[in-house]
Amino acid sequence: MNPTLSAYAATQTSLAGRLETARSGLADAASPERASRARETAREFEAMMLEEMLGRVFESVGEVGLFGEAGPGAGMYQSMLVKEYAGKIAERGGLGLADGVYAEILKLQESA
Repeated sequence: MNPTLSAYAATQTSLAGRLETARSGLADAASPERASRARETAREFEAMMLEEMLGRVFESVGEVGLFGEAGPGAGMYQSMLVKEYAGKIAERGGLGLADGVYAEILKLQESA
């Protein structure tokens, strides 16, 4: 195997292990109910950020329909599509932003 790929794979494995350790520690630090609410809030925040980012991307493309045409109300349906895309991306792990937000929420709860 290519040495560069081997080093990359080892780094990814190490990072994944450290992330899992951090996640388990965070989950133990709060009650299950609070941790669940914090996790959901973090996921919703990530979905909101993704929606804003994807919305800007779709705005830059202009009003183009699925098959090249844009009919009446295309903007309304486009915003609904962007919202669904963002929600699905966040549900499936998103950009990883939710983990950091979750950790900060728990820190804030502990200090309060």
